[in-house]
Amino acid sequence: MTGLHPINVSLNNISLEDYELFSSCPAASPVQHQNILIPAIYSIIFILGVIGNGLVVFVLCQSSSRKTVANTYILNLALSDLLFLLSLPFWAVYYSFDYDWIFGRLMCKLCGGLLTLNLYASIFFITCMSMDRYMAIVHPLKSQRCRNLCRARVVSLLVWLAAGLTTIPTMMFRDTLHIGNVTACGIHIYSPSLFVGLALMKNTVGFLVPFAIITSCYCSIGRHLLTAPGLDKSTSNLDKVLKMVGAVVLAFFFCWFPFHMLTFLDVLVNLEVLDACKVGQTVSLGIPFTICLGFSNSAINPFLYCFVGNHFREQLGGLTPTRPSNSSQKRGSFSTRLSSFSRKLSDLKDLAVPENGAV
Repeated sequence: MTGLHPINVSLNNISLEDYELFSSCPAASPVQHQNILIPAIYSIIFILGVIGNGLVVFVLCQSSSRKTVANTYILNLALSDLLFLLSLPFWAVYYSFDYDWIFGRLMCKLCGGLLTLNLYASIFFITCMSMDRYMAIVHPLKSQRCRNLCRARVVSLLVWLAAGLTTIPTMMFRDTLHIGNVTACGIHIYSPSLFVGLALMKNTVGFLVPFAIITSCYCSIGRHLLTAPGLDKSTSNLDKVLKMVGAVVLAFFFCWFPFHMLTFLDVLVNLEVLDACKVGQTVSLGIPFTICLGFSNSAINPFLYCFVGNHFREQLGGLTPTRPSNSSQKRGSFSTRLSSFSRKLSDLKDLAVPENGAV
């Protein structure tokens, strides 16, 4: 596919104007063995993601205590990741065939729609979980009134609705396009202003705003724990919680920031702010790997939010009849212990309740 590699970033919002512009630039040589490396990475993400998120869904559906606020968001996050992961083998084949889409126009639209749906839905649900943790830890009394299962289900429904609305442009403009001897699957937008608008919406609604909310929530949680009365600041549990807070924020940032940065650079190229050829080649070469980072978030989520949690592992082991349950020995509400993050925070919150420091 000589001279046409900028159209290869078909998982991103690439317009026909980009193709016409970049085709006049010197061709950017793709990374050696990219058609083998990218599908291999996708395969690893697919296997780990399906196993991890599948176990999360299985455990939450089997648990007798699954109907909680925390579980509701985690379950919806896992379902969102699973839906997207179903499309990942198609993208792996697409890369292995040197950007030749062999699955037809309908599957191009469907796989593109699942990609966009997950991009927004997963980030929105992570944001909801962050806000829920913030309310439960920083404002425990107020959260008892506003945190309930019915409201969590309504919020989840609204998240799915909002994420579904974001897929409409993808379903409308994503299509197959014959270029030379290959059939590309990309978003073909003839209006530069529309392309810029959709890309900026992805940057702001799909990254900047959620990242600001997540960071604010977890910084407030960390500050609250460090200043909470009656809490031993030297406790190892506090150190673990603060590390988990940092892990959540950093995982979100490192998985999605490179992709959104290149998307924004592509916008600047369309606005003729940056040199089209040089930046276009950088975007062309970098997008496949930044997409891999973004996709890896679907495999990281279950391990970050569930499997490193003691209580979740106990639930998973407790599904077998040979293992006795010790849930009665745990303190605090079950809903604040499902994920590792909420599990450790709930224990620390219990320690901070007595004003006289007695535990």
